[in-house]
Amino acid sequence: HVQLQASGGGFVQAGGSLRLSCVGSGRTFSDYCMGWFRQTPGKEREFVAAISRPGTITYYSDSVKRRFGISRNNAQNTVYLQMNSLKPEDTAVYYCAARTCVTGTAYRHDHDYNYWGPGTQVTVSS
Repeated sequence: HVQLQASGGGFVQAGGSLRLSCVGSGRTFSDYCMGWFRQTPGKEREFVAAISRPGTITYYSDSVKRRFGISRNNAQNTVYLQMNSLKPEDTAVYYCAARTCVTGTAYRHDHDYNYWGPGTQVTVSS
């Protein structure tokens, strides 16, 4: 199965930007649909964005739409989450996730994903 490692989190002021990366290893990265989720203490894990195998289909939660962008580079086994116009409520631990899938699909629910990487903390100050 694929192993995932996210990076790129950090501390940023409101209005700033960060780019998260998630590198997959161990299997053919292009076989996997990918997603980003986030979680804050005491709350359920929340869907952020998802992308299909070739990157032609993307989904976003309403809370991040038009501010965040998900993309992937299958040659580099990496999926990205570009986060712009960050708000304090974006503060969370961000996780990348993967599942095998057919071309033409992407998934919004955490129970659809089989593989998870350790999270990366994003903190946005007001």
